[in-house]
Amino acid sequence: MSDSAAVEATMRKVRHLEIRAKKLVTETFGGDYYSSFKGQGLDFNEFREYQHGDDVRFLDWNVTARTGTPYIRTFREERELSMVVAVDISGSTHFGSGSLRKIELAAELAAVLGFSAQKNGDKTGLLLFANEPVLFLPPAKGSKQILRSIREVLTTKPDNPTTNLPAACNFLVRSIRRRALVFLISDFLDTDLGQPLATLAHKHETIALHISDPLEKELPAVGKVNFRGSETGHLTMVNTSNSNARMAYRKLSRRYREGMRRQFHRFGIDHVSLSTAENYLPSLQHLLKTRAPNSS
Repeated sequence: MSDSAAVEATMRKVRHLEIRAKKLVTETFGGDYYSSFKGQGLDFNEFREYQHGDDVRFLDWNVTARTGTPYIRTFREERELSMVVAVDISGSTHFGSGSLRKIELAAELAAVLGFSAQKNGDKTGLLLFANEPVLFLPPAKGSKQILRSIREVLTTKPDNPTTNLPAACNFLVRSIRRRALVFLISDFLDTDLGQPLATLAHKHETIALHISDPLEKELPAVGKVNFRGSETGHLTMVNTSNSNARMAYRKLSRRYREGMRRQFHRFGIDHVSLSTAENYLPSLQHLLKTRAPNSS
Protein backbone atom coordinates (compact mmCIF):
# COMPACT_ATOMS: atom_id res chain seq x y z
CA MET A 1 0.00 0.00 0.00
CA SER A 2 1.37 3.43 -0.96
CA ASP A 3 1.86 6.18 1.60
CA SER A 4 -1.09 8.18 0.24
CA ALA A 5 -3.33 5.11 0.25
CA ALA A 6 -2.30 4.33 3.83
CA VAL A 7 -3.10 7.88 4.92
CA GLU A 8 -6.49 7.74 3.23
CA ALA A 9 -7.26 4.39 4.86
CA THR A 10 -6.35 5.81 8.27
CA MET A 11 -8.52 8.88 7.75
CA ARG A 12 -11.46 6.66 6.78
CA LYS A 13 -11.02 4.80 10.07
CA VAL A 14 -10.83 8.07 11.99
CA ARG A 15 -14.00 9.42 10.32
CA HIS A 16 -15.80 6.13 10.99
CA LEU A 17 -14.81 6.20 14.65
CA GLU A 18 -15.82 9.85 14.94
CA ILE A 19 -19.31 9.14 13.59
CA ARG A 20 -19.77 6.01 15.70
CA ALA A 21 -18.44 7.58 18.90
CA LYS A 22 -20.59 10.72 18.56
CA LYS A 23 -23.66 8.55 18.00
CA LEU A 24 -22.93 6.44 21.07
CA VAL A 25 -22.31 9.52 23.20
CA THR A 26 -25.53 11.22 22.02
CA GLU A 27 -27.77 8.18 22.31
CA THR A 28 -26.49 6.16 25.23
CA PHE A 29 -23.20 7.01 26.87
CA GLY A 30 -22.89 10.72 27.61
CA GLY A 31 -25.14 10.79 30.68
CA ASP A 32 -23.19 8.00 32.36
CA TYR A 33 -19.95 9.93 31.93
CA TYR A 34 -21.51 13.14 33.24
CA SER A 35 -23.05 11.52 36.34
CA SER A 36 -19.76 9.83 37.23
CA PHE A 37 -17.39 12.80 36.89
CA LYS A 38 -18.67 16.23 37.84
CA GLY A 39 -15.56 18.27 38.29
CA GLN A 40 -13.06 18.80 41.05
CA GLY A 41 -15.16 20.47 43.73
CA LEU A 42 -14.80 24.11 44.77
CA ASP A 43 -12.66 26.72 43.06
CA PHE A 44 -11.74 30.15 44.46
CA ASN A 45 -13.99 32.94 43.13
CA GLU A 46 -13.29 36.27 44.88
CA PHE A 47 -12.87 38.15 48.18
CA ARG A 48 -15.77 40.04 49.76
CA GLU A 49 -16.40 41.74 53.07
CA TYR A 50 -17.45 39.51 55.93
CA GLN A 51 -21.18 39.46 56.62
CA HIS A 52 -22.96 38.22 59.74
CA GLY A 53 -23.48 34.47 59.45
CA ASP A 54 -20.54 33.81 57.11
CA ASP A 55 -18.34 30.84 57.94
CA VAL A 56 -15.34 32.25 59.83
CA ARG A 57 -13.18 29.43 58.48
CA PHE A 58 -13.11 31.30 55.16
CA LEU A 59 -11.73 34.51 56.62
CA ASP A 60 -8.62 35.60 54.73
CA TRP A 61 -6.29 37.05 57.34
CA ASN A 62 -3.85 38.59 54.86
CA VAL A 63 -6.52 40.70 53.14
CA THR A 64 -8.16 41.46 56.49
CA ALA A 65 -4.86 42.74 57.94
CA ARG A 66 -4.10 44.78 54.83
CA THR A 67 -7.50 46.51 54.65
CA GLY A 68 -8.43 46.63 58.33
CA THR A 69 -11.81 45.09 57.42
CA PRO A 70 -12.73 41.39 57.70
CA TYR A 71 -12.78 39.72 54.27
CA ILE A 72 -13.68 36.15 53.38
CA ARG A 73 -12.87 33.99 50.37
CA THR A 74 -15.84 32.90 48.27
CA PHE A 75 -15.92 29.84 46.05
CA ARG A 76 -17.78 28.50 43.05
CA GLU A 77 -18.25 24.91 42.00
CA GLU A 78 -15.62 23.97 39.45
CA ARG A 79 -17.31 21.96 36.71
CA GLU A 80 -14.43 21.58 34.30
CA LEU A 81 -12.44 18.40 34.54
CA SER A 82 -9.32 17.44 32.62
CA MET A 83 -9.31 13.91 31.26
CA VAL A 84 -6.22 12.09 30.01
CA VAL A 85 -6.49 8.82 28.11
CA ALA A 86 -3.28 6.80 28.46
CA VAL A 87 -3.10 4.13 25.75
CA ASP A 88 -0.70 1.20 25.64
CA ILE A 89 0.64 0.89 22.06
CA SER A 90 3.16 -1.87 22.80
CA GLY A 91 3.49 -4.83 20.45
CA SER A 92 0.95 -7.01 22.26
CA THR A 93 -1.87 -4.51 21.68
CA HIS A 94 -1.58 -4.99 17.91
CA PHE A 95 -2.85 -8.55 18.23
CA GLY A 96 -6.34 -9.62 17.26
CA SER A 97 -7.69 -13.08 16.50
CA GLY A 98 -10.86 -11.76 14.89
CA SER A 99 -11.89 -8.70 12.92
CA LEU A 100 -10.74 -6.27 15.63
CA ARG A 101 -7.27 -5.78 17.08
CA LYS A 102 -6.82 -4.60 20.66
CA ILE A 103 -5.31 -1.30 19.48
CA GLU A 104 -8.42 -0.66 17.37
CA LEU A 105 -10.63 -1.28 20.40
CA ALA A 106 -8.41 1.17 22.32
CA ALA A 107 -8.89 3.79 19.59
CA GLU A 108 -12.67 3.47 19.75
CA LEU A 109 -12.64 3.71 23.54
CA ALA A 110 -10.50 6.85 23.29
CA ALA A 111 -12.99 8.31 20.80
CA VAL A 112 -16.04 7.58 22.96
CA LEU A 113 -14.37 8.94 26.10
CA GLY A 114 -13.08 11.99 24.25
CA PHE A 115 -16.44 13.01 22.79
CA SER A 116 -18.15 12.32 26.13
CA ALA A 117 -15.70 14.67 27.82
CA GLN A 118 -16.26 17.26 25.10
CA LYS A 119 -20.02 17.11 25.64
CA ASN A 120 -19.39 17.64 29.34
CA GLY A 121 -17.23 20.71 28.60
CA ASP A 122 -14.02 19.02 29.73
CA LYS A 123 -10.52 19.09 28.30
CA THR A 124 -9.01 15.91 26.89
CA GLY A 125 -5.39 14.80 26.69
CA LEU A 126 -3.55 11.73 25.40
CA LEU A 127 -0.53 9.70 26.42
CA LEU A 128 0.78 6.92 24.19
CA PHE A 129 3.28 4.59 25.82
CA ALA A 130 5.16 1.35 25.32
CA ASN A 131 8.62 0.81 26.79
CA GLU A 132 8.59 4.56 27.49
CA PRO A 133 6.21 7.48 26.97
CA VAL A 134 5.97 7.96 23.19
CA LEU A 135 3.59 10.89 22.70
CA PHE A 136 1.85 13.30 25.07
CA LEU A 137 -0.90 15.74 24.12
CA PRO A 138 -1.68 18.02 27.09
CA PRO A 139 -5.40 18.40 27.88
CA ALA A 140 -7.19 20.80 25.53
CA LYS A 141 -10.69 21.42 24.23
CA GLY A 142 -12.05 20.88 20.75
CA SER A 143 -12.80 18.16 18.20
CA LYS A 144 -9.38 18.58 16.56
CA GLN A 145 -7.71 17.36 19.75
CA ILE A 146 -9.94 14.27 19.87
CA LEU A 147 -9.55 13.45 16.18
CA ARG A 148 -5.78 13.79 16.39
CA SER A 149 -5.80 11.49 19.41
CA ILE A 150 -7.71 8.81 17.48
CA ARG A 151 -5.31 9.11 14.55
CA GLU A 152 -2.25 8.87 16.77
CA VAL A 153 -3.55 5.75 18.54
CA LEU A 154 -4.06 4.05 15.17
CA THR A 155 -0.79 5.07 13.54
CA THR A 156 1.96 5.66 16.11
CA LYS A 157 4.56 2.89 16.30
CA PRO A 158 7.01 2.76 19.22
CA ASP A 159 10.72 2.19 18.63
CA ASN A 160 10.71 -0.40 21.41
CA PRO A 161 7.52 -2.54 21.45
CA THR A 162 7.87 -3.82 25.03
CA THR A 163 5.64 -2.55 27.84
CA ASN A 164 6.66 -0.39 30.79
CA LEU A 165 3.53 0.71 32.63
CA PRO A 166 5.41 2.12 35.67
CA ALA A 167 7.26 4.54 33.36
CA ALA A 168 3.94 5.77 31.95
CA CYS A 169 2.55 6.24 35.47
CA ASN A 170 5.61 8.19 36.58
CA PHE A 171 5.33 10.42 33.51
CA LEU A 172 1.67 11.23 34.25
CA VAL A 173 2.43 12.02 37.88
CA ARG A 174 5.18 14.45 36.82
CA SER A 175 3.35 16.02 33.87
CA ILE A 176 -0.20 16.64 35.14
CA ARG A 177 -0.15 19.11 38.01
CA ARG A 178 -3.84 19.53 38.80
CA ARG A 179 -5.94 16.54 39.79
CA ALA A 180 -7.36 14.92 36.65
CA LEU A 181 -9.25 11.89 35.46
CA VAL A 182 -6.95 9.27 33.93
CA PHE A 183 -8.15 6.31 31.87
CA LEU A 184 -5.47 3.64 31.49
CA ILE A 185 -6.20 1.53 28.40
CA SER A 186 -3.92 -1.51 28.22
CA ASP A 187 -3.79 -5.29 28.11
CA PHE A 188 -1.66 -4.96 31.29
CA LEU A 189 0.66 -7.75 30.24
CA ASP A 190 3.35 -5.89 32.19
CA THR A 191 2.47 -7.60 35.47
CA ASP A 192 4.89 -5.45 37.49
CA LEU A 193 2.37 -2.66 38.08
CA GLY A 194 4.06 -1.66 41.31
CA GLN A 195 4.23 1.53 43.34
CA PRO A 196 4.07 4.01 40.40
CA LEU A 197 0.50 2.88 39.70
CA ALA A 198 -0.42 3.40 43.35
CA THR A 199 1.13 6.88 43.25
CA LEU A 200 -0.83 7.74 40.09
CA ALA A 201 -4.09 6.56 41.67
CA HIS A 202 -3.37 8.66 44.76
CA LYS A 203 -2.74 11.84 42.77
CA HIS A 204 -5.34 11.43 40.00
CA GLU A 205 -8.70 9.73 39.67
CA THR A 206 -7.62 6.60 37.82
CA ILE A 207 -9.70 4.02 35.95
CA ALA A 208 -8.24 0.95 34.26
CA LEU A 209 -9.77 -0.38 31.04
CA HIS A 210 -8.30 -3.83 30.44
CA ILE A 211 -8.48 -4.81 26.76
CA SER A 212 -8.15 -8.47 25.79
CA ASP A 213 -8.64 -10.99 23.01
CA PRO A 214 -10.46 -14.35 23.39
CA LEU A 215 -7.30 -16.30 22.46
CA GLU A 216 -5.59 -14.84 25.54
CA LYS A 217 -7.99 -16.81 27.75
CA GLU A 218 -8.21 -20.15 25.98
CA LEU A 219 -6.55 -21.90 23.07
CA PRO A 220 -8.55 -23.78 20.42
CA ALA A 221 -7.49 -27.33 19.54
CA VAL A 222 -5.95 -26.75 16.11
CA GLY A 223 -2.77 -28.83 16.28
CA LYS A 224 0.82 -27.60 16.45
CA VAL A 225 1.14 -23.82 16.22
CA ASN A 226 4.16 -21.51 16.24
CA PHE A 227 3.57 -18.55 18.56
CA ARG A 228 5.73 -15.47 18.12
CA GLY A 229 5.99 -13.04 21.05
CA SER A 230 4.72 -9.69 19.79
CA GLU A 231 7.11 -7.81 22.09
CA THR A 232 10.07 -10.21 22.27
CA GLY A 233 9.93 -11.87 18.84
CA HIS A 234 10.61 -15.28 20.41
CA LEU A 235 9.09 -18.32 18.68
CA THR A 236 7.42 -21.07 20.73
CA MET A 237 5.88 -24.27 19.36
CA VAL A 238 2.68 -25.32 21.15
CA ASN A 239 0.65 -28.44 20.45
CA THR A 240 -2.83 -27.02 20.98
CA SER A 241 -4.38 -30.48 20.50
CA ASN A 242 -2.81 -31.50 23.81
CA SER A 243 -5.51 -31.07 26.47
CA ASN A 244 -2.91 -30.66 29.23
CA ALA A 245 -1.25 -27.81 27.33
CA ARG A 246 -4.59 -26.07 26.85
CA MET A 247 -5.47 -26.52 30.53
CA ALA A 248 -2.10 -25.13 31.64
CA TYR A 249 -2.58 -22.13 29.34
CA ARG A 250 -6.09 -21.55 30.73
CA LYS A 251 -4.84 -21.70 34.34
CA LEU A 252 -1.95 -19.33 33.61
CA SER A 253 -4.31 -16.86 31.97
CA ARG A 254 -6.72 -17.03 34.90
CA ARG A 255 -3.94 -16.45 37.46
CA TYR A 256 -2.74 -13.45 35.46
CA ARG A 257 -6.21 -11.86 35.42
CA GLU A 258 -6.78 -12.55 39.10
CA GLY A 259 -3.42 -11.02 40.00
CA MET A 260 -4.20 -7.95 37.92
CA ARG A 261 -7.56 -7.50 39.65
CA ARG A 262 -5.94 -7.86 43.08
CA GLN A 263 -3.49 -5.09 42.30
CA PHE A 264 -6.25 -2.78 41.08
CA HIS A 265 -8.24 -3.48 44.24
CA ARG A 266 -5.18 -2.89 46.39
CA PHE A 267 -4.61 0.53 44.84
CA GLY A 268 -8.31 1.51 44.87
CA ILE A 269 -8.58 1.62 41.08
CA ASP A 270 -11.93 0.97 39.41
CA HIS A 271 -11.50 -1.31 36.41
CA VAL A 272 -13.32 -3.31 33.77
CA SER A 273 -12.23 -5.95 31.24
CA LEU A 274 -13.29 -5.40 27.63
CA SER A 275 -12.89 -7.96 24.85
CA THR A 276 -12.31 -7.43 21.14
CA ALA A 277 -15.02 -10.06 20.50
CA GLU A 278 -17.81 -8.46 22.58
CA ASN A 279 -19.80 -5.24 22.76
CA TYR A 280 -17.86 -3.17 25.29
CA LEU A 281 -20.56 -0.57 25.93
CA PRO A 282 -22.69 -2.43 28.57
CA SER A 283 -19.62 -3.21 30.70
CA LEU A 284 -18.30 0.34 30.44
CA GLN A 285 -21.71 1.82 31.26
CA HIS A 286 -22.06 -0.47 34.26
CA LEU A 287 -18.68 0.64 35.59
CA LEU A 288 -19.59 4.32 35.31
CA LYS A 289 -23.06 3.86 36.79
CA THR A 290 -21.61 2.17 39.87
CA ARG A 291 -19.36 5.21 40.32
CA ALA A 292 -22.27 7.68 40.25
CA PRO A 293 -22.91 9.39 43.63
CA ASN A 294 -26.50 8.12 43.81
CA SER A 295 -25.63 4.51 42.94
CA SER A 296 -26.34 1.95 45.60
